[in-house]
Amino acid sequence: MDGAGALPAVYAEYWPILIASVGAFAFATLIVVLPALFKARRPNPVKQTPFECGIPILGPARIQVAVRFYLFALLFLLFDMETMFIFVWAAIFRDSLLGKVFLLVEMGVFIFILLVGYVYAWRKGAFQWT
Repeated sequence: MDGAGALPAVYAEYWPILIASVGAFAFATLIVVLPALFKARRPNPVKQTPFECGIPILGPARIQVAVRFYLFALLFLLFDMETMFIFVWAAIFRDSLLGKVFLLVEMGVFIFILLVGYVYAWRKGAFQWT
């Protein structure tokens, strides 16, 4: 190090990254702050009502939805992602340099864990709509 506050020459190549990061942060902040400063503030009842494609409002905009619908959706996503994992596994299995027996055992364990989760969700009644 040459001076008391100088950085080593190794860090000189990181200046473009620092400049880009500061610029990105400043730009993001500017995008959020400027519209809030210059927006028109003329609220009226018509502007405050929810708009549903020109259809008159029939009830409140916020309603309570049963938790079971969210649970069902999460289970769908979970099993959908696991199905995608199985497709990727099948592609790797075909061109595998690892032992085929190892990959079969790995998939057997995965399917077993998936089946245990499925049976648990079924026993808890997660798949019933009533």
